[in-house]
This record gives sequence, C-alpha cells and structure tokens, in this order.
Amino acid sequence: MRKAVLAMATGLCLSIAATSVFAAGVASLRGDLANDQASQMFDKKRVVTKEGGFKRSWELQPPSIPHKADKERINLSENTCLRCHSEEAYKKEKAPKIGDSHFLDAMGKKQTKVSARRYFCVQCHTTQVNAKPLVENVFAGQ
Repeated sequence: MRKAVLAMATGLCLSIAATSVFAAGVASLRGDLANDQASQMFDKKRVVTKEGGFKRSWELQPPSIPHKADKERINLSENTCLRCHSEEAYKKEKAPKIGDSHFLDAMGKKQTKVSARRYFCVQCHTTQVNAKPLVENVFAGQ
C-alpha cells in the first residue's frame, strides 16, 4: 500500500513538473503578464461604415452592422434597431428588413412580433472595426 501511494505521489510530481516545462513555451494574448496584473489598455478602434453593407463570408452568416451602433439601446423594454429595420419602417428608412427567421418561435411557428430568441440583435450582428488581427487568420470566405 505504501509503495502504491509513493508511486502515485511520484507520478503526480513528475506530471506537474512536465506540465510547467511544457507551459513555459505557451504565451497568452495578454503577453507575459500574470493574471493579477493589469494589461495595457488598447487603443479604441473606429467603427468601419459601409454603404450597402458588408459581403457575407458564408451563406448563413448573420449580416454585419455597416454603421455605428454604440448609441443603440437593446433591453427588455426597447430595441432601437427596430426603428429602422422593422416591417413597418424599413422601406421609409431604406434599411434592410429584419429577417423572416426572426419571427419564428422555438417550435418554428410564425409570430407577429420578433421572437425573444432573436430580439437582442448584437448577439449575432456585429459592427466592424479596422483592427490588426491578434493571431494569424487564413480563413477565406466564399
């Protein structure tokens, strides 16, 4: 029994030592700062706006937001995106209409109001900024 416990303890020590040796070559996006140290503040990036919107990289990609959206309010009592993108307003505002899929409930039944699952637009739709990538990206869209 003592030999088994000693063997397990030795194995645990060796695995901890090996992990720290292998982890020495790993770097995080924070750099070499410890987690309890403050990282450098990043430069605020400007939102890229594009008349007519951005091309999608794959067929079912949610469209990117081609305008600033930092002043939009989306909460339980209001969604200011709907002022331009609702069924009633999109023609007058010359904006894309909210997708028909946004009116389907969890069972696929069409509703008259935007589904709660699709109400918070910025869960899927994002603004774009002209930022340097953090890591190499070789993705090529359609």
